[in-house]
Amino acid sequence: MMYGVLLITHLLAAIAFIGTLFFEVFIWHAARRPLAQGVKDAADQAIAKRSRHVLHGVVLVLYGAGLALAWQHRGALSQPLSSSFGLLLSLKILLALSIIGHYLWLAYWLKSGRLTPSRACWLRRSILGHMLLIVVLAKAMFYWQF
Repeated sequence: MMYGVLLITHLLAAIAFIGTLFFEVFIWHAARRPLAQGVKDAADQAIAKRSRHVLHGVVLVLYGAGLALAWQHRGALSQPLSSSFGLLLSLKILLALSIIGHYLWLAYWLKSGRLTPSRACWLRRSILGHMLLIVVLAKAMFYWQF
């Protein structure tokens, strides 16, 4: 029962996280082009503020549930090369850790004043790509046998 609750919680948090990034990368990026600069800046700030507020909680739930799920599979993780499940789960965890690295990179760029719009766009796209790979691996863990 607890495993099922963790799995659904993890899935819903992943949907929220990916949906937010999808909106920013594929919808907002294009929708803001025809707007006047002042409107763009105000909207960018409002969306960024709201995204940060919502995503902090979502990320805590996502990674918390992910850690709890990983603990359930600690046997497979102790020998990741002995099964396709363990290998794919390990790759999924590495990608999740890479996303944390992206956010540390973002924090560094913000603090040092080096965050440019193109770097922010690159980060969003890279994180979204990582998340999509994680989703594919999550499905593949239960269906790919090699």
